[in-house]
Amino acid sequence: MSDAEAWLNDPRPIQRLYTFRDAPVDRRRWPATVPSVAEVLRRADPDTGEGFEFSEGVTFLVGENGSGKSTLIEGIAEAAGLPVEGGSTNGGVTTRRAVSPLGEWLRVDRSPRAPRFGFFLRAETMHGYASYADDLPGPGRPLHERSHGEMFNALLDDKLNHERYVAGLVCLDEPEAALSFSSTLRWLAALDRMRARGTQVICATHSPVLAALPGATILELGDWGIRETVWDDLEVVQLHRNFLDSPGRFLRHLLAD
Repeated sequence: MSDAEAWLNDPRPIQRLYTFRDAPVDRRRWPATVPSVAEVLRRADPDTGEGFEFSEGVTFLVGENGSGKSTLIEGIAEAAGLPVEGGSTNGGVTTRRAVSPLGEWLRVDRSPRAPRFGFFLRAETMHGYASYADDLPGPGRPLHERSHGEMFNALLDDKLNHERYVAGLVCLDEPEAALSFSSTLRWLAALDRMRARGTQVICATHSPVLAALPGATILELGDWGIRETVWDDLEVVQLHRNFLDSPGRFLRHLLAD
């Protein structure tokens, strides 16, 4: 199979990210100064890079606050044509443009045969999406009559993990923010079913539970940029283990006079 045939038959909604040649990228200013964003831009340069590639199935972006997870997921979602405050390719919330210009700099490389449906779940703007969804005609209990976590679970059942959405792109920005431990496990199982149906998922998360999904690609973000790693080596996994093994050791330092 030739390279052109392989590209054409590739089902990934995002094969690679490139920057537009005329994108006004200023590498001295935010967000290009964030190491993880800088690495994506370097690898996505159409003249010198090979593109920033995303694998099939589920990819987790994991890192500390300020590591660039939400900036990247927002930029990816915008480049893929999704509403920056949440929603699907069929409609969502856009009361303002994206926080950063990253999504305007990026273009998505994908086959014309790749599925076009996508959904962006953004935890911090979920209230706005719920208002949008509740104004649409149709049966079902309004999202605003549910708790925060129930909203997320209803969205999982009715949109992201619904059997009619066989494939497509799902971008998730810290979905665990509203979830109990048991609900997080429910999402873990749902992500695996989505993967099995051919959905490509890119998820920014702090959750060691979600990141434990077997077969997922894990990208850890930090001062080094971006590196692919395994669950056992994630800093967030090691910190959770150490705290649960000996919370008193942490609390002595945190609560000292």
